[in-house]
Amino acid sequence: MMQPKSRVKIVGEETLSNGWTRLSSYLLDYIDRKGATQRLKREVYHRTPAACILLYDPKRDLVVLVRQFRLAVHLNGDPAWMIEVPAGLLDDDHPEQAIRREAIEETGYRLREARFLFKSYPSPGAIAEVVHFFVSLIDTADRVTEGGGLAEEHEDIEVLEIPLDEATRMIETGEIFDAKTIVLLQWALLNRSNLR
Repeated sequence: MMQPKSRVKIVGEETLSNGWTRLSSYLLDYIDRKGATQRLKREVYHRTPAACILLYDPKRDLVVLVRQFRLAVHLNGDPAWMIEVPAGLLDDDHPEQAIRREAIEETGYRLREARFLFKSYPSPGAIAEVVHFFVSLIDTADRVTEGGGLAEEHEDIEVLEIPLDEATRMIETGEIFDAKTIVLLQWALLNRSNLR
């Protein structure tokens, strides 16, 4: 059900930080379901759109994932070298163009096809980022470079080839705890018979 935009009026905005991504504080008037106007203060991190992809090799029944350092996870005291699907910011590209670029940079795999699945807001309570989810069927012939990320961006990405069933078990053991990766692995399990 669509909610009318007239229920929300932005009263003020203040930029709190404008580094890698902008952080804003908003003052807004919000009309609740009972018709009462509430004045609310919220902060929004204006993270730009991104894309992620599950690379699946149906012949070997495995997925290609990456492991890289994540500072926010480190600060929370969790294992900071996270296992994830390849992903990246759109950088003003179309989502498919961006994910093709990210896949080859991170994993070395050139995509024959990138099939769009859906988009999602991973943390809509405070982050404006929308992520476009893709899947691509690959085989060993599609790996044209080593991958590992861009040296000029100081990326240090390890490429992992993991059987699909093992990767899904790694969710249960806590070895994989990245949300976009969990979503795509679960999608693959549900759709495995259609991916061959």
